[in-house]
Amino acid sequence: MVSRGRGLRVASRVARGTALAVTIARLVGRREPDRGAAVARPPGDGTISVVIPARDEATRLGPCLAGLRGAPGVIEVIVVDDRSTDATAEVAAAHGARVITGRPLPTGWAGKAWALQQGIEAATGEWVVTLDADTRPLPGLPRAVCDRGTRFDFVTVAGRFECPTGPGRWLHPAMLTTLVYRFGRPRPDTAPARPALANGQCMATRREPFLEAGGLAPVRGRLVEDVALARHLAAAGWRVGFVPGEDLLTVRMFESFAGTWSGWGRSIALPGVETGWRPWADLALVALAQALPLPRVLVRRGDVLDAAAVAVRLGTLAGTARAYTRCDAAYWLSPLADPLAVARLGWSLLRPSRTWRGRTYPAPG
Repeated sequence: MVSRGRGLRVASRVARGTALAVTIARLVGRREPDRGAAVARPPGDGTISVVIPARDEATRLGPCLAGLRGAPGVIEVIVVDDRSTDATAEVAAAHGARVITGRPLPTGWAGKAWALQQGIEAATGEWVVTLDADTRPLPGLPRAVCDRGTRFDFVTVAGRFECPTGPGRWLHPAMLTTLVYRFGRPRPDTAPARPALANGQCMATRREPFLEAGGLAPVRGRLVEDVALARHLAAAGWRVGFVPGEDLLTVRMFESFAGTWSGWGRSIALPGVETGWRPWADLALVALAQALPLPRVLVRRGDVLDAAAVAVRLGTLAGTARAYTRCDAAYWLSPLADPLAVARLGWSLLRPSRTWRGRTYPAPG
């Protein structure tokens, strides 16, 4: 019995040490070599069309459009009204946007992907920048993103989060950290052969080559179409970038703890994109390296591995502070929410959601 207990303790230390080592390796990462590009990239001074898919976004669309007023290089802002039941179209028109009424959803398409496809097809700029309606861009964002596009064929941008409530500011960073631990952090000058993450809240590419490559059609039914699209394009030889842009883009995604729990929880496991054994291995990793160490230290059961893991977590917390508009006590106490965030990830793997904005997404094929 003593021997068995000692064996379990050794196995626990090995598992926790392995998880910590893998986490540190992902956080440190490495610079990828320039692999060239499949698409010729002109200087970033071409004309820009901004496309915004919107479904029942009347209360959130105004600040997004206001931030684009006078944006350098932007020749049009297109809002695709995805069959809204509120005043989305009226708000868009009042801010000077060109409004396109979304056509009925074809079989096999998800709502956002279909709205984006219609907007990009209707655009006239050399470049197209897509934004979600809950983003708050500064006027310099579109041009800056296209300038990044001179190094990439397809680029997405990580913005700064605005969490209006204390409970939301407590949970949201813990959710974000599960992604950082699983996939690393956005880097300004890397283009991995298989990009782990992308952010569909802000994407940019040259319009014609993108449509020639199929546009959104290859990922038309995906719930997390942004990551699926980035990986599809990278597999086709495109240089794909995921870069930080907190100085130019703010996102107000969720209004409360409940909204963060349900809204982000639907996509945190990357359903239909991360498949097989990998998401379960990552769940074990964040459980061992993120969720478990601090509680063990707090109940005085921690060891040197737990202390090291807590130090890494606090370093990550300091590193992600720039990703938030407000870092108060709720933010700095967010490691206490790590067990909840990891539990939400596990639940999302067991029971993936296929509904969003009143629509049901196709099951992963």
